[in-house]
Amino acid sequence: MICTMRMQSIVALFFGAAAAMASCHAEGESNSFLATVHRHATLASTIPDNGDLNPYAIFVAPVSAGKIQKDDVLVDNFNNISNLQGTGGTIILYTPSTKKVTLFTSIPQHLPQCPGGVGLSTAMTMLKSGWVIVGSAPSADGTMKTRGTGCLLVLDSNGKLVTAWSGPNINYPWGNMAVSETGDRATLFISMAGFDVAGPDVRDPKTGFPVTVNKATVLRMDLQISNGKAPVITSETVIADGLSERSDKDVFLVGPTGVVLGANDTLYVSDALNNRIVAVDQASTRTTSAGTGREVTRDGLLRRPLAMVMAPNGNLLTTNAKNGQVVEIDPVAGKQIVSQWIDANPAQSPPGNGDLFGIAMKPDGSGFYYVEDDVNTLVEAVR
Repeated sequence: MICTMRMQSIVALFFGAAAAMASCHAEGESNSFLATVHRHATLASTIPDNGDLNPYAIFVAPVSAGKIQKDDVLVDNFNNISNLQGTGGTIILYTPSTKKVTLFTSIPQHLPQCPGGVGLSTAMTMLKSGWVIVGSAPSADGTMKTRGTGCLLVLDSNGKLVTAWSGPNINYPWGNMAVSETGDRATLFISMAGFDVAGPDVRDPKTGFPVTVNKATVLRMDLQISNGKAPVITSETVIADGLSERSDKDVFLVGPTGVVLGANDTLYVSDALNNRIVAVDQASTRTTSAGTGREVTRDGLLRRPLAMVMAPNGNLLTTNAKNGQVVEIDPVAGKQIVSQWIDANPAQSPPGNGDLFGIAMKPDGSGFYYVEDDVNTLVEAVR
């Protein structure tokens, strides 16, 4: 079985052996990356000295620059010490070679350049030129009721804030940031999930849930990078729109989260509320929106898919919000290959419910990093 015996035992204890077996697929699945991953190890706490909580984004440094060493793991925090969502402002660095954690940056919660302030989301990347770009999805009281529209913060490789990007196309930069770079140019793909979202107390009378708004987008931003100067936006294009978003009392916001650029210029997006993965074709060249894209797969093993990466075999790995599993998907065949329990904390029901978020591949392809929000830790899964 792909799941470790420890995880199987915990799941079986709470849900019975049949449920545990159903959630863990056989290793014989063809072309499965997860089938090779067997060991999970906690690497470090993600809590900095100021007490920020709730690790969200993970990104592995592609180069050494400033404070950052190549292959360092950058992790940002969404909550402050009071555990209010949309108020965290720190990014930590984990250095695999020394196993040390250092603070990369601490950004004030109230920042005039960023509408609504600072709450670092899962939209984060580091360019090969050393610039770090991170999204802010801020709140004044830890709910969407007091949200601002947010911004994208541009930091140099020493963690100094250099500029902030805001504007009509930037509204709650929420999901993973996919990036493509060629020479002095870079292209970012970011989901925006704040357009006209009301607070969690505004309910749909038919469902009883907070009102769903179908206005989330995926924004493509083309950048020009000059030596020694911060990146400059040369164009912005909305390449997908009409995706679902809504506020949530417990998890703050649900919207499109995972964003991965795959083969043939296809961008894959996890449409969390509709429990599916969609694709946007000609992602880097299209001049118009693809709407909600074409559906790749839905339901099955997916339980509100969130962060997403591409494994070395070309398959997608996405974390589930509603249980502690990661799911592997063949995006070409539209087939869900396998799931693996990576957080089986029995304090939640189902185990690991609400604990997973960010995920990033290890540079050597031997496994992946992920965060466990419930205990504020960085973890690795390897062969």
